[in-house]
Amino acid sequence: QAFMPVLIEGKAIKIHPLVCTAFNADFDGDQMAVHVPLSWEAQMETRLLMLSVNNVFSPADGRPILTPTQDIVLGCSFLTKEKPKAKGEGMVFSSPEEVIAAHNDNAVELHARIKARVDSLYDLEQGKLLENRQLIETSAGRVIFNQTLPPGFGFVNLELNKSNIGAIVANCYKRYGHGATISLLERLKTLGFEYATIGGMSISIDDLKIPKAKQEILKEAQEEVARVENQYRKGIITDGERYNRVIDIWTHTTDRISDLLFKEMDPFNPIFMMADSGARGSRLQVRQLAGMRGLMAKPSGEIIENPITANFREGLTVLEYFISTHGARKGLADTALKTADAGYLTRRLVDVAQELIITDEDCGTLNGITLSSIIEGDDIVVPLKERIAGRVALDNVVDIVTDEIIAEAGAELTEEKADMIESLGIEKIRIRSVLTCEAGRGVCSKCYGRSLATGKLAEQGEAIGVIAAQSIGEPGTQLTMRTFHIGGTASRIVEQSSIKSKNKGIIKYHNLRVVEKGREFIVLNRNGAISINSEQGRELERYLIPQGSLISIADSKEAAKGEVFVRWDPYTSPILTEVKGKVRFEDLKENVCMREELNPITGVTERVVVEHKVEYHPQMIILDAKDEVLGIYPLPIGAHILVKDGQHIDAGELLAKIPRVSGKTRDITGGLPRVAELFEARRPKDPAVISEIDGFVEFSESKKNQRVIVVRSSTGMKREYAIPHGKHPNVYKGDRVAAGQQLVDGPVVLQDILRVSGDKVLQEYLVNEIQEVYRLQGVRINDKHIEVIIRQMLKKVRIEDAGDTDFLSGQHLDKSKFQKENARIAKKGGKPAQATPVLLGITKASLTTESFISAASFQETTRVLTDAAASGKKDELLGLKENVIVGHLIPAGTGLKSHCSIEVVKEAHPTRKN
Repeated sequence: QAFMPVLIEGKAIKIHPLVCTAFNADFDGDQMAVHVPLSWEAQMETRLLMLSVNNVFSPADGRPILTPTQDIVLGCSFLTKEKPKAKGEGMVFSSPEEVIAAHNDNAVELHARIKARVDSLYDLEQGKLLENRQLIETSAGRVIFNQTLPPGFGFVNLELNKSNIGAIVANCYKRYGHGATISLLERLKTLGFEYATIGGMSISIDDLKIPKAKQEILKEAQEEVARVENQYRKGIITDGERYNRVIDIWTHTTDRISDLLFKEMDPFNPIFMMADSGARGSRLQVRQLAGMRGLMAKPSGEIIENPITANFREGLTVLEYFISTHGARKGLADTALKTADAGYLTRRLVDVAQELIITDEDCGTLNGITLSSIIEGDDIVVPLKERIAGRVALDNVVDIVTDEIIAEAGAELTEEKADMIESLGIEKIRIRSVLTCEAGRGVCSKCYGRSLATGKLAEQGEAIGVIAAQSIGEPGTQLTMRTFHIGGTASRIVEQSSIKSKNKGIIKYHNLRVVEKGREFIVLNRNGAISINSEQGRELERYLIPQGSLISIADSKEAAKGEVFVRWDPYTSPILTEVKGKVRFEDLKENVCMREELNPITGVTERVVVEHKVEYHPQMIILDAKDEVLGIYPLPIGAHILVKDGQHIDAGELLAKIPRVSGKTRDITGGLPRVAELFEARRPKDPAVISEIDGFVEFSESKKNQRVIVVRSSTGMKREYAIPHGKHPNVYKGDRVAAGQQLVDGPVVLQDILRVSGDKVLQEYLVNEIQEVYRLQGVRINDKHIEVIIRQMLKKVRIEDAGDTDFLSGQHLDKSKFQKENARIAKKGGKPAQATPVLLGITKASLTTESFISAASFQETTRVLTDAAASGKKDELLGLKENVIVGHLIPAGTGLKSHCSIEVVKEAHPTRKN
């Protein structure tokens, strides 16, 4: 960023506090370099483009990056708090000026609750100005704060925190423009520092108040753990289930203590104020200081099941201290290793996307992508309006009731339009996207949408590829540092184990096979669902139901709002029988396929299926009275057998249960490799098997010692899938499956999605999966950046049928080349070529780029250059890297060819005014 110089005393460079976020700078000895622009062009660029006041928004998510942090937030938060029974409470004033005069005369304290008349109120959440002079209840401090806002902004009557202040800045930019926002920030800075000084917040050990009920809550938890241990000793549950339940109890307890701690803290407690206002520290850190440290993780990522019940105020015992060092050291080691990984990911991303520049106003494509809200379980994680704001609509968006056009095709969707679309209950909308842009080189402005750094449609010459790569790579370094701050305490999400209805309505089963047991229904198949419908038959909500769940409401009966109607055990997946009969074991040879273990603690014999030779297929067969086979249930490795050979059973009984793997902490250490794995399109270990066609499931004879699933479609098509040894199929005989559905659990292979469901589904899957990792860490990145990278991963096609073109069958080439050649052949009336999309990982895509100079500067230089020389390649110097290497101006921004050819012509004779 560029700054105007100010002469100062001393040898240290001083910078403005608000730009520290953007520079990621702090004052513990950071070094910075100062560059002086010499040429006239350089001075123009620095003044117009790089000046710090011209960079208000973060290009990654479009939110203001020049927002107050730390001391300023703390000062503003302190200023706008209310304190009961302060001096001057209940006084009534006719204007804000009168309040300030009274405060200056010490008649009213800062935090006193008073009444004052204001011109208008501003509702930050709704973003609405409520016009009318009225008497409102507020505090003297809030009146002082509101004096810094631009005239006519409206009175903000809130206790401020970091996000509120950010919203005020964003709103000010929207309503008053650039200049007013910059001067508002300057005033906020002065105000924040001033009142942080007056408030004199400091941390003392006495500020750490331990919740009174802590010991009682701990006692309850220990009793609960003892009950679970007891169940395990009796042999009711397996060791894995015991471990998971214990961890859940402690996670829950830590949360309870943490909630209590925040409830009991005084609102003017400095530590509470810092965490609550978002100035510094988090709830997690306060919890460790005054609540309990909670569960710790081993370096392997497993959670140690005995938590640290002490906090830092009470002090840790030697054993507790030793357990914590485990996690803390892992945090430090991770930081060192992962910073390099994140840097390397950024480098690969920049390399794959660097050639993408906005080259065109509008490519005129008729294609786009469909967006809807992202919903996880019961919660809307990302609402539709957030995803569509700043994009361009592909079709007219119409109000279904009045037929009024809300947004025209090809128009930018502003925040107001996005709000309207959401409030009308429109659930899906098609928008233009980089993924479907048909510009020859680069991308067009309409498909990209709004440039997040400026808030206007992207201009020609904007280097969107590099912006996207850096927006995705930069949080990577943050994410890797996360483990270090919390010092290895395990954060684990409590598993979901029931479904609660959000609306009152009629229950409807979809593709569910159930048996009645007592008053409940046991679900026998997977992939079934339940919907709750209104009286008119409109679907209000829908849930996928895990196998083995207990449903308490019958089909077509009514559910009340907020009723829990489905429950299941989140730690095991069951194998249930659908028929009544006698059990016969097959291939369950002791010490070959099955081990009988006497559990030394419980004294109960457990039978577990173990790793075995490939030729054995352990399974249970259910026979009727005439010994006819009614059902076959294969048993995967690790299944705990719950019935005896020859036992008579009823439908819906448990034959065996498979413990689910859980208890690993969700940490970006798992996340960064996950992002890299997705971008590199690697084949995961133990992948899922997915069906390529719609149809019904049959099991056929085993081939080469592997069981085979056959899917037969209604048209008679048939596909066979071998199930890997020891894996458990997700489907049963007679189940209906859709194309793309998993037949065997596991991570999905991206190439399979592309082959079976096509590129649209793959693109959506990739965007959601990558966003998922960042969302867990609370990092926001706009979808369009991820789309830019995915476009580069899918830019090649493979020729299947060359037609009358010059291509060869099986050749890989760029989509744009393929379309150009096909258009040429179609003009002549020839037969166009047929091709299928190919998915490349980012490294592979960088190396197969058109420019050999760019590829050679990335990796495998010798190979790239020998290939280029052997095939007589020519580099057109179209991207950024190749131009930097040969020493040209880059063809982006001010270096665009069209900008370079502008000449300024002086008028020969200025016309005189007579």
